[in-house]
Amino acid sequence: MATIKLKQTGSPIRRPASQRLILIGLGLNKMHRVVEHTDTPEIRGMIQKVRHMVEIVD
Repeated sequence: MATIKLKQTGSPIRRPASQRLILIGLGLNKMHRVVEHTDTPEIRGMIQKVRHMVEIVD
């Protein structure tokens, strides 16, 4: 299966609670943390909601 690496680049301070929960669901709760997930439509949808706070790492 294909995997995708994410890095948190933005702070959840002054963001809606739903976006904070999405970051926690992705396993990102500290700046510059990198996590790896399987590339599924559900994960892509979560990334789309917080695209201004995460980046995809190659």
